[in-house]
Amino acid sequence: MPTIHSSRPALALRPSLVSSALALLLGSGLAQAQSLPAVSVSGRTAEMPAQVGGFGETPVAKLPLQISLFSPERLLDAGISAISGLTALDASLGDAYNAAGYISYLKIRGYDLDNRFNYRRDGLPINGETVLDLGNKASVEVLKGSSGIQAGTSSPGGLVNLVVKRPTAQAQTILSGGFSERGTFEAAIDWSQRFGGSGEFGLRINAAAADLHPQLRDAKGDRQLLAVAGEWRVQPGTLVEAEFELNRHSQPSQPGMSLLGNKLPDAKAYDPRTNLNNQSWTLPVEFDNQHASLRLQQRLNADWQAQAHLAVQRLKTDDRLAYAYGCDKEGNYDRYCSDGSYDMYDFRSENERRNSEALDLSLAGRFDTGPLRHQLSAGLLISHYKSRAQAQAYNWVGVGRIDGSAVNPADPSLTDQNTLRDERSREFSLRDAVRLSAELQAWAGLRHTQLNRSSVRTNGSRPTDYSQSLSTPWLGLSYAINPQLMAYASWGEGVESEVTPNRKRYGDAAGRALPALKSRQSEIGLKAGAKSVDWSINAFQISRPVWDDFGDCSDSQPGSCVRRADGIARHQGLEAQADLKWAGGGLLASAMKLKARRADSSVASVNGLKPVNVAENNLRLQARQDVPALPGLQLNAGLVFEGPRAVLRDNSLSIPGWTRFDAGARFEQSWGRQLLIWRVGVDNLANKRAWKESPFQFDHAYLYPLAPRTFRTSLEIHL
Repeated sequence: MPTIHSSRPALALRPSLVSSALALLLGSGLAQAQSLPAVSVSGRTAEMPAQVGGFGETPVAKLPLQISLFSPERLLDAGISAISGLTALDASLGDAYNAAGYISYLKIRGYDLDNRFNYRRDGLPINGETVLDLGNKASVEVLKGSSGIQAGTSSPGGLVNLVVKRPTAQAQTILSGGFSERGTFEAAIDWSQRFGGSGEFGLRINAAAADLHPQLRDAKGDRQLLAVAGEWRVQPGTLVEAEFELNRHSQPSQPGMSLLGNKLPDAKAYDPRTNLNNQSWTLPVEFDNQHASLRLQQRLNADWQAQAHLAVQRLKTDDRLAYAYGCDKEGNYDRYCSDGSYDMYDFRSENERRNSEALDLSLAGRFDTGPLRHQLSAGLLISHYKSRAQAQAYNWVGVGRIDGSAVNPADPSLTDQNTLRDERSREFSLRDAVRLSAELQAWAGLRHTQLNRSSVRTNGSRPTDYSQSLSTPWLGLSYAINPQLMAYASWGEGVESEVTPNRKRYGDAAGRALPALKSRQSEIGLKAGAKSVDWSINAFQISRPVWDDFGDCSDSQPGSCVRRADGIARHQGLEAQADLKWAGGGLLASAMKLKARRADSSVASVNGLKPVNVAENNLRLQARQDVPALPGLQLNAGLVFEGPRAVLRDNSLSIPGWTRFDAGARFEQSWGRQLLIWRVGVDNLANKRAWKESPFQFDHAYLYPLAPRTFRTSLEIHL
């Protein structure tokens, strides 16, 4: 898709490689099957620490932050295999241009995440402009709100951190297979073993392959994963961890539906299986990823620990699409024609490469200063990012139709320029959690970032190069009302850095760095935890400066355009989460009420407008209940509700709100010495027809429908 670039590694992962790994590990797992079935024990997530929190082993329930943790079991029960699926589990998360077969885009608290800067893997920055595989992830952590203390530059919505599976304490072999409507089949193995006289060596291997037959027509694809994680407990207090991951995803993507002239098309009459990317020359989008890391953790004494963590990411992407964009005959380039036609382009951006390296050196420990107890951490993060691409095809090939019936010729000529980017940064961070009394704790953090960024077009035009130094503070205060109830308040800053496009319209300012724009967040809340319920409620406000262009802004008139900060995007919200537990069942619930508005603009008509593609009322419910008459059987049901979303920036059109119901069952049974876990599910039980989201992407209004009713089933075998 235009202007988005990704990458695929030199070592492509093929089905034969994964199949061989599955066969090898299956034989090994059967030979080493234990006398007792593997038992999965999970505690309350509120009592678990989160890497993305930034305060070490402090449980989520004790942090003056809002963090959601998603375990593999919860994702499996919900049938989720992509980052975009998280929007069904947390009311604060929303879709932000989620096309089938493509990159996942999220918004948190109404702000779009920047896939270049808002993603982490085991706490280190990665580029999210690719398909991120969840098959070897122990959990997905989502920080909500300003992330300046954890990230040098990032969108203010929050951070997503992927935690890699590591060797388990006990040997395990888990085989799994799944099938869903229209023929999608996937198989995987999760194998872990310890070696050495005292088990000082650990190895874990995850391998998976899938043949994809989605509900969307003409979008068959496949994906493969091979991941290996090892560890060596050199001596008490010294741990060396190494891991690598290879994954590949190949599948045609989908251009969205759009407005028909000034009219919002009827979602009930639109077939959500329709694929506008169905030309005979259509090629899949291919993502090939390589990730590797090496981590050394050294305990210096009972109170202090040091860590060195190095990670490398290599991405390669071939991005291809029969791209539907605009209506030249009606002079509208942000929507389709009123008669259901649109302009079709042959878009191809191949051999995009994105390389990232990150090194984190940190020290963490506890000490006392008089009556005050400190939990201190200090770190240095050095990172480098480089993207390379060749010229791309972006050629008009004819007129398409929204029923997918149009046939047009291909034109893969490389007529459009791409952008090459480099970034180097050094980030110094300091955090301290100070216990002032048995009930009161103060939290403080500061991150100082030094960055250098440059870019140039593939033909050598429009070069930019600039450096900036940025600092982002964060403060918090928490008070334990009783052992189960905590009140907190926090305040923090985030920062984003951009450059004026190096185009003639901007005159002498072209290519110059814009002043760094700082977002600010304040938050207050309550958190509680007990055997029967964990809950929290909080109120937040985030203010983010907005860049805008002023003037005629014509490339034929040098200096006719000025880009400057103009007002803010202010998001005020109320969030509530609860995990209710009773004998044999429970209910997970989350809700968000959001007021997102543009304010303080010099253009009076802009003030008070809502952002595009942001729902202001969201609710998520997931209920579970055991069936006493059949031990091992648990029924579950889910509800996803989202309010209306604006389609156009002037708020003249909106898509209606919608509600989706899901249902499923999970059955655990012993089979000899093995444990079997069966899962079945139906997503969109009532086959609801609605527009799910309305992203305004690439200066164009798009509409994506809810997926139709989908059946799925899977089997997990613990040997």
